Amino acid sequence: MKRTLGVCYYPEHWPEDVWPEDARRMAEAGLTWVRIGEFAWSRLEPAPGKLDFDWLDRAIATLGEAGLRVVLGTPTATPPRWMLDRHPDMLAVDAQGRPRKFGARRHYCFSHRGYLEDCRRITTRLAERYGQTPHVAAWQTDNEYGCHDTILSYSDAARTAFRDWLAQKYQSPEALNRAWGNAFWSMDYASFDQIDLPNLTVTEPNPAHVMDFRRFSSDQVVAFNRAQVEIIRRHSDAPVAHNYMGRITEFDHFAVGADLDIASWDSYPLGFLSDRLEASAEHKAAFLRQGDPDFQAFHHDLYRAVGRGRWWVMEQQPGPVNWAPYNPAPLPGMVRLWTWEAFAHGAEAVCYFRWRQAPFAQEQMHAGLLRPDSAPAPGLAEAVEVARELNAAPHVAATQGDVALISDYASAWAWDTQPQGADFDYFRLVFAWYRALRALGLNIDILSPDTRDLSDWKLVLAPGLFTLPPALREALATAGGQVVFGPRANSKTADFAIPPALPPDLPGLDARVTRVESLPPGTDLPLTEGGAFRHWAEEVEGSAPVLMRRADGLPALLGSEALAYLTGWPCDETLRAILQRLCAAQGIPTHDLPAGLRRRQAGGLCFWFNYGAAPVTWEGVEIPAAGVVWTRD
Repeated sequence: MKRTLGVCYYPEHWPEDVWPEDARRMAEAGLTWVRIGEFAWSRLEPAPGKLDFDWLDRAIATLGEAGLRVVLGTPTATPPRWMLDRHPDMLAVDAQGRPRKFGARRHYCFSHRGYLEDCRRITTRLAERYGQTPHVAAWQTDNEYGCHDTILSYSDAARTAFRDWLAQKYQSPEALNRAWGNAFWSMDYASFDQIDLPNLTVTEPNPAHVMDFRRFSSDQVVAFNRAQVEIIRRHSDAPVAHNYMGRITEFDHFAVGADLDIASWDSYPLGFLSDRLEASAEHKAAFLRQGDPDFQAFHHDLYRAVGRGRWWVMEQQPGPVNWAPYNPAPLPGMVRLWTWEAFAHGAEAVCYFRWRQAPFAQEQMHAGLLRPDSAPAPGLAEAVEVARELNAAPHVAATQGDVALISDYASAWAWDTQPQGADFDYFRLVFAWYRALRALGLNIDILSPDTRDLSDWKLVLAPGLFTLPPALREALATAGGQVVFGPRANSKTADFAIPPALPPDLPGLDARVTRVESLPPGTDLPLTEGGAFRHWAEEVEGSAPVLMRRADGLPALLGSEALAYLTGWPCDETLRAILQRLCAAQGIPTHDLPAGLRRRQAGGLCFWFNYGAAPVTWEGVEIPAAGVVWTRD
């Protein structure tokens, strides 16, 4: 499939006489796609029922006549002010009981039925009008579900919908009481109407209650998205996407993605390094202008899985952003590197955010490919360079990963609900395993926890998995190599109770976790072969062979060449050594890459990405600072 570039554009922000020149310059820069419309509801419907699509007709025609293809967004992330007059109770409410208010975006509650109907209505009008328009070649639903902490809503609408969800799941209050263990603290309910949302309790609420609320909240996102997709598909054959974000775990992206054709995400490497990553001050200083070497790649692989092989970057950072605590400019070359890294991981398209920097409102400090005065910004030249390279470069083909890593949204909810240690964060745990694999030069496939076939991988890793789904349990019998579960795996039932057999309760592994401890920062639990556990450690008994021990003699890794269990959270250096040992046992070649250098195989090509600020020579290949080089295998 041909790899293409695109850009995000807001014709409603600019005089109409500028549109033709913008379209011409986009095409000349080598761009193919233009995403529009996702924030335009107040211009499409300035008053209830008063629709104005004429300007959008002209914008689409202008872009199409220049040879560009349009991604049309549904505008439901930014309901206009009159919508609040129509539905005063549509606002999301935070955990402290405060409504989110109008004046920015994403202020709606997913559970509000009246707002959902208005979303169906505007989506229907758009799909009817543009579903057969040749220039509209793809669709985007809403924008960045979950951004700004907007999945969990404690509104009256959410309470009503949650009670209905519980009634459908449990059928009777008695069944719910048994599942939740409501004998504890006299929490029994006689009616579903008695059940409130799990916020503002005196101390922590029942974790089973919280977990069901998290499942419900995710299901509300799935239903909201599905409503738009079904409407679009009735009128258009063009693929439908949603643009996810980085480190958003509040809803199940796999479940949302099941209704879509393409998964896309919004990649902001410098913003994410500053805003969303646990790292030392030294690490953040070393990669200040490049971004973390693994954060983008993790999400590329995640959304490749969510999209079942079809995925895009819908928004790629081209310069300084406006929303992080600090907003440095990228090193020269990084926009090109970020773009090529996405293509090396299988992206079909990379679209830059945005075409022209806005001189007004909240994002006026967010760089685009053009400055506010329409002069080229530094990122434009690198986008043009990539466009030229795409025309001349060899085909980038998908490649089977060396190792598979299971990532599970329900596990993130579970350990957020009951962390047991202040720094036990599921994303942080899984990302640590991914980062160690990347530092070993490996290609990683990320899998859903509902994966039914593990036969394609010699090594499958599942750290911190809340509970073992039946399909995955069955898949263990036909795994093609070793499956390694990590700390806290399968330690709860689906009802958030400790299983009677004690975790990890894995087939063929005689091991039982009898005690756990969380370790504060600065506390190391040494291993006999060097290195240490941090954050979390477990005491395990049973007859499973011990493969590694802690310095106190207790098992650190136990099991067999088919199935093993790691009893703690290793520090980064220890984890890398353990994973290298596991790879060697399975005949998987690894590379001890220097800090900042990353490797990706794609078909017959080997890509080298240098996130460092100095040139690197590795295996005879010279990679400039902030540079990308590819060679044939």
